[in-house]
Amino acid sequence: MQTFPPAPVRLLLPLPGILALALPFLSPSTIVAAAAPGAKVHVVALGPVRKVPYTPPGTAPGTDAVGKPETLKVRALTVDGQQKEWTTGDAHDVTDRSFTIRRAMRLNDQLPAETAAHWTWQPGPWLLVDRATGRITALHLPDFDPEISDAVWFRDYAAYCGTASTVKGGLFAVVAQLGARRAVVQKQLGKWPQPGHASPVCKPAEWQRLPIRVTLQPTGGEPITFDVVGAASLIEDSEPDDN
Repeated sequence: MQTFPPAPVRLLLPLPGILALALPFLSPSTIVAAAAPGAKVHVVALGPVRKVPYTPPGTAPGTDAVGKPETLKVRALTVDGQQKEWTTGDAHDVTDRSFTIRRAMRLNDQLPAETAAHWTWQPGPWLLVDRATGRITALHLPDFDPEISDAVWFRDYAAYCGTASTVKGGLFAVVAQLGARRAVVQKQLGKWPQPGHASPVCKPAEWQRLPIRVTLQPTGGEPITFDVVGAASLIEDSEPDDN
């Protein structure tokens, strides 16, 4: 066990009251933030699921093991009706005001010798979305590798296996906390890259609430458990963003 230190009509109700009446009828993927009187109200929403062509990193374009085309499920993230990002996977509520969700990126995979663009979809980094301000922030999680990392969230912590960008490299167990400059947990599990490595490289992290504890396990390896010590460090803006 190791311990380490998201036509004009006069209104009869104020805007917040109208929003309160409307909330039960909104789509579950639509998040409305009611600001203080006189402040701008933002509407943050996730669109319907759309399947797009997807080629996992390190594999040739084509079909999966059972002959079906590879696809990635993506959803549009909109703020005040304007699309800001494409996302993939489930959102995680960090607080009643903010949530995290993973970005989906459309990359140009065209080689210099090719004459036509070759667009491909890939899961990207994580985003932090503030419902009150409508602000979207790209998260730079330590040693997060979009090709192998599968972050599992609990409160404002994310646990995953990552790879070091140093010359020596390495596969690491990582627990990152929003607002913290350094990883709460960062322990080497083995060498990286690993020729012919298992897919996925690690099993999804398993969290425990009291005490806060997480278990990470490389596929085919031994599980390792960490006690996570620290208070919530997420700092949210108190002023609404009028942009």
